[in-house]
Amino acid sequence: MTNKTIKITNVVNKFIKRLFDLCGSLVFLCLFSPVVLVISLMVRKKIGSPVFFCQERTGLNGKPFTIYKFRTMTEEIDEEGKILPDEQRLVSFGSFLRRTSLDELPEFLNVLKGEMSLVGPRPLLIEYMERYSSEQKRRHKVKPGMTGWAQINGRNMISWDERFKMDLWYIDHWNLWLDLKILFSTLLIVFKREGISAEGHATMPEFLGGDSSCECYTNQRR
Repeated sequence: MTNKTIKITNVVNKFIKRLFDLCGSLVFLCLFSPVVLVISLMVRKKIGSPVFFCQERTGLNGKPFTIYKFRTMTEEIDEEGKILPDEQRLVSFGSFLRRTSLDELPEFLNVLKGEMSLVGPRPLLIEYMERYSSEQKRRHKVKPGMTGWAQINGRNMISWDERFKMDLWYIDHWNLWLDLKILFSTLLIVFKREGISAEGHATMPEFLGGDSSCECYTNQRR
């Protein structure tokens, strides 16, 4: 293939993926709008305001954006004014939202805004950017996704090394049918409630750079 053909193919693929994201997110939001309303009221009642958890994550080409989720934790602090560990702040209703992945429904707004895709590498914390290897940084050549290849192959139960390898495999092998497969598999995994958190932890381990042997379990919200 010539360079011109490759460029045209890339443009067409980006257009198809964006159109797929727009149509998919609009359909999902229409279908789940009553659920979103009920969850919003329940979060307000059981956890408090604000209803949404907003946090800066790394997006396409390393640019930061604000991700939206339903709150699943309180903001309780200890006697020294430090925020309590995730396990102590995660309320029962919040745990239910995480187990069912309903806490991630607001991310459809990120997809509509063009900050995320339905499928792609999960968006990670801003501070991780300086810890990536040059190969790991390739995951930011595409928009982050609500779900991805790593999420249907272990989710939060796999090591960082495995996660990054799967992210890069997805980027190198992307096609529309792969996205459809990932979305369908995601529904099955959510229904089975598999891989929600790393063993013995409420959320996931912090990435400290290097290989998975350098992982350190700390208080992180996913």
